[in-house]
Amino acid sequence: MATVRMLLFLAIVYSAGIHVIVSLTDLNDAAVLQSLKGAWQNTPPSWDKSNDPCGLRWEGVTCNGSRVSALALSSTGLKGELTGDIGGLTELRSMDLSFNPGLTGSLSPRLGDLKKLNVMVLAGCSFSGNIPDELGNLAELTFLALNSNNLTGVIPHPLGKLSNLYWLDLAKNQLSGPIPISTSTSPGLDLLLKAKHFHLNENQLSGSIPPRLFSSEMTLIDLFLDGNRFTGSIPITLGFVHTLKVLRLDGNFLTGIVPSNLKNLTNVYELNLARNSLTGPLPDLSGMNLLNYVDLSNNSFDASEAPLWFTTIPTLTTLVIEFGSLQGTLPEKLFGLPELQQVKLKNNSFNDTLNMGDNISKQLQLVDLQYNQISRVTLGYEYKNELILFGNPVCNGSGAPNLTFCQPPHQATKS
Repeated sequence: MATVRMLLFLAIVYSAGIHVIVSLTDLNDAAVLQSLKGAWQNTPPSWDKSNDPCGLRWEGVTCNGSRVSALALSSTGLKGELTGDIGGLTELRSMDLSFNPGLTGSLSPRLGDLKKLNVMVLAGCSFSGNIPDELGNLAELTFLALNSNNLTGVIPHPLGKLSNLYWLDLAKNQLSGPIPISTSTSPGLDLLLKAKHFHLNENQLSGSIPPRLFSSEMTLIDLFLDGNRFTGSIPITLGFVHTLKVLRLDGNFLTGIVPSNLKNLTNVYELNLARNSLTGPLPDLSGMNLLNYVDLSNNSFDASEAPLWFTTIPTLTTLVIEFGSLQGTLPEKLFGLPELQQVKLKNNSFNDTLNMGDNISKQLQLVDLQYNQISRVTLGYEYKNELILFGNPVCNGSGAPNLTFCQPPHQATKS
């Protein structure tokens, strides 16, 4: 009987021309998105076609039932500010507004109200001001990317509460001050034991690299601290993080001796310590048999001959030690490493005869030895690619300037 009454009611409604509008979207979530729409320019056209983001789907909006669970609006040309109303989307799990350079203004503390947020990607925008302490309240966050903005101030201590964080990218901002370390009263980045990626490069961070930042419990894969203003020495505790694969400390003001236990990082395939003021012996990288790329340029290492590891790392593709203190004869075996592509050793003091041998890597494309003290050359018959010896004694004799490898780099061509 009830079914009959319902059918009769619907027939009356239909015959009377009455339209019943049912919104599938939670009223609060709908109001938040309407507010954001009012604050932004260039929202997707579908946002103008209804007031029901979940029912009549808005582009870039994902719903779980009636609740908004994700915003995916990367590279859509959005302009405006990320207003505090965003904090009302309390079921939001993922937010990606990246690469919208027209998004400006500060990051609202109300972002800390998104307690269920798992992913926050705001990279490549034009946000400014400080990183809110309230981001430390996002206990479920695993991925935080705020890189390539105009953020200033310090890295907040409360980020150390993000115990589930896998990815932390604050690179290419204007952040200053030290790396925050936990104390008895506040958290710090040393507590992020699940983090695989620390990208803090190209900021204005200063002070020493804290020894307590690293421990054997950490699971870091990438550590990017390059392009900052760090001083002091490389902490010995860095050698305890055996999971590391990429280590970049280049472009700072680091001093002292490279810790000997750095060679224990046998999973590292990219190592860059260039453009610092490191002293003592050239680091011993023996045993780091997965290394692809090494750059130790522009430091103040002790004068030495080419170390043994020059010829024993089978995976090496790129060796860069420019403006160094290397001397003696370059080992022939270096050029026979099977994966070798580039050797860049300009402005050292290598002397005597350059003998590239007859077992040259088929991958080798460039050997740059300009401004050394090489007086003779024995070219391997297999090598037909770029060799630069400009500025060496071998290029001082009559007729030598006409040799391809004696031409200035901008004139050199492949032979």
